Amino acid sequence: MVATRLLPSEEAHDLIDLTREICDKELRPRVDAAEAAAAVDPQFPRDVYKILGRAGLLSLPYAEEWGGGGQPYEVYLQVVEEIASAWMSVAVGVSVHSLTAYPVATVGTDAQKQALLTGMLSGDQLGAYCLSEPLAGSDIGSMTTRATPDGSAGDGWTIKGRKAWISHAGHADYYTSFVRTSDDGGRGLSCFVVPGVAAGLTFGAPERKMGLHCDTVREVIYDTVPVDGDRLVGTEGQGMAIALAALDSGRLGIAAAATGLAQSALDLAASYAKDRMQFGRPIADNQGLAFMVADMEAAVTGARAAYLHAARLKDAGRAFSKEAAVAKLLCTDAAMRVTTDAIQVLGGAGYTQDFPAERMFREAKVTQIFEGTNQIQRLVISRHVLKG
Repeated sequence: MVATRLLPSEEAHDLIDLTREICDKELRPRVDAAEAAAAVDPQFPRDVYKILGRAGLLSLPYAEEWGGGGQPYEVYLQVVEEIASAWMSVAVGVSVHSLTAYPVATVGTDAQKQALLTGMLSGDQLGAYCLSEPLAGSDIGSMTTRATPDGSAGDGWTIKGRKAWISHAGHADYYTSFVRTSDDGGRGLSCFVVPGVAAGLTFGAPERKMGLHCDTVREVIYDTVPVDGDRLVGTEGQGMAIALAALDSGRLGIAAAATGLAQSALDLAASYAKDRMQFGRPIADNQGLAFMVADMEAAVTGARAAYLHAARLKDAGRAFSKEAAVAKLLCTDAAMRVTTDAIQVLGGAGYTQDFPAERMFREAKVTQIFEGTNQIQRLVISRHVLKG
């Protein structure tokens, strides 16, 4: 079923139509085989990102002045949702790429925007967002990857350490990296954009995940990586503030992707319920099952409303951190519940790989974990409510 959308402009309607066309022609026909193959032999669908990039779908929420699409966040997120309804790994990748451009777009100098952001938004480049470490996940202030001034290279730096759970690692053109530049706790972090071809930059083996197999995730290893001084984004010590602000936007990307995944699972369950015959009638005629589908629809509709509310606050220039956390929590929990119920509607068929319900179930689980676990979202929400 096509999601009902209330969009702010005719251009936005055209973008959704374009996205749906690409999803139908390029993504849906490939997703099942590609995810199954990548589970055995890790592979990355870079050609799909080239298609999306040529269509202008990798740069939507950024200013046209620097090569972006100039679209409000509520439009960009609905594009992400549409992509997720076809191929969740790719939707996550689109959200990650958008996140990688955020620091330069928001605190970069005009010279950095010209030198870096135009490439990031060109549709030809793909970025990686390097924040988490093996021993620093939600507690990013405990990270140990460090940049030290390189006295032999003018205002250059040298980075040494490791980042963990990095999407696009080994395939990205640049790595937006948060590293320590002083021992002043969370105030000692800074942000650098490291070229993908930088000397000393290597990668671990692809993680063996239960889902999202085409979202290649690896460690990024900085073995005394030299970085020019003009790739420091913002000021020294500003990294924590940049990272947290970026995560508010990134959480909305994951919320939208989770909603698209849930919509796809709902569509599959409803279609199967109408076609599957038992005792001489479709199983959809059984009230118990019909009510389950109704609950799935309510969960998806509620999730969509939550992320769009947060996005509209962001577009209006208002605070949206709490609402982003609420959306991430609600949308990802909804995705887990709806994909679980989709398997139940399909019964034994849902537990097989003959139908995509089991893949969607596996893909939904990680949405409750990355971009801040849902326990962290509850911490963020409670602090806003009780200490605001």
